[in-house]
Amino acid sequence: MPERSAPPRRRLRVAFLLADNFTLSAFANFVDVLRLAADEADKSRPILCDWTVLSDGAGPIRSSCGVRIQPDGRLRDAARPDYLVVVGGVMSDRASLSPACLGLLRDMAAAGTPVVGLCTGVFILQQEGLLAGYRCCVSWFHHQDFIDRFDRELPVSDQIFVVDRDRLTCSGGHGAAHLAAFLVNRHIGHSAAVKSLNIMMIDTAYGETRPQPGQGLARQPRDDLVKRAVLRMQQNVEMPVAVAALASALGVARRTLERRFMADLEQSPQKVYTGIRLDRALQRLRMTDMPISGIAVACGFCDAPHLSRVLKAERGVSPAEYRHARMDRPESGPVGVPLPAGDGGG
Repeated sequence: MPERSAPPRRRLRVAFLLADNFTLSAFANFVDVLRLAADEADKSRPILCDWTVLSDGAGPIRSSCGVRIQPDGRLRDAARPDYLVVVGGVMSDRASLSPACLGLLRDMAAAGTPVVGLCTGVFILQQEGLLAGYRCCVSWFHHQDFIDRFDRELPVSDQIFVVDRDRLTCSGGHGAAHLAAFLVNRHIGHSAAVKSLNIMMIDTAYGETRPQPGQGLARQPRDDLVKRAVLRMQQNVEMPVAVAALASALGVARRTLERRFMADLEQSPQKVYTGIRLDRALQRLRMTDMPISGIAVACGFCDAPHLSRVLKAERGVSPAEYRHARMDRPESGPVGVPLPAGDGGG
C-alpha cells in the first residue's frame, strides 16, 4: 500500500479579535492578502496560511457598516497563533472587546505571541498596557484622539504601519493589506506577497516607512519628505508648528525643507500650511454651525478678524460671505473658492 504524503504544513497562522463595530475594510484587506497567499491563484484553500475569527460568544460580530462576521472559533479552544490581530472599531469611550477577549489578548501577549493592532485596534492595545515601551502607529485622522486619551504617549502618524519587535500596528485602510503582505513576505515569500497584492489591484508592496495618505490637497506631493511634513501640518491645525520646528522634527534643515516644497509643490511650507488651515476652516463653515470665532481658533488663527483677513487675501471671500453663499447655492459656491479638499481629520 503506497505511503500517504503528509499534508503541507501551514506556515502562517493568524487569529482575529474583532471589536464591536469593527472596521470592515481593515479586516477584509488583511485577511484577503492571507487568503490569496495561501493557495494557487485565488482558490482560497488555507494551505500556506490559516486564519480564524475568535469570540467568547456564538453570535455574529457587527462591523461599523452593519455587515456581520460569524466567528469560527471559541476562546477556550484557541490554539496559539503566529499572530493575534485586534481589529478596532468606531471610536468610543466604552470597551470594545469583552472582558474574556481582553483576557485572551493579555494572556497571549504575555506568552510571547506577537500582537497586531489594526486601525483603532491600537487604542485597545494601548489601553491594555501592551504598547508600553513600543513605537505604535495610528492614522493621522485619529492622532489627536490618541493624544487626548493617552496624554503621555506620542504615536507615529506619518507611516502606514510600524513593526517594533512583537508589536505591529497599522493605520488601517489599505495599509492593512500592506502589513499583511509584510507578514506573508516574512513567512511564505516575496512572490506570494506580490501575487496577493496584484490580484487585489495593488501594484506595489509598501514598506512600513511609506507615508500615510492624508487630507487631500489640490496638488498631491510626491516627495516623501514633503508628504511627511504635510501630514504633520494636518495633525497640528489648531496649534500650528513653526516651519523651523517642523524641519527639526523631520531631521532636516529649514532651508532643505523649503527647497523640497518648492521643487515638489511650487509653494513654500508656510503657504501650504496656511492653505491646509483655510481648507479646514472652510469645511467647518460649510458643515457646522460653529461661530466664526470658534472656527478661527480651531484652525490656528488668532481670532475671527485674523481668519477673515487671511481668507479674504487668499481666497477672495470672507468667512461670513462664504457661509452665506453655501446656504444660498449649496452645489456651486462662490466663484474662485473651491470646496475644501478633504473632509477628514477634523
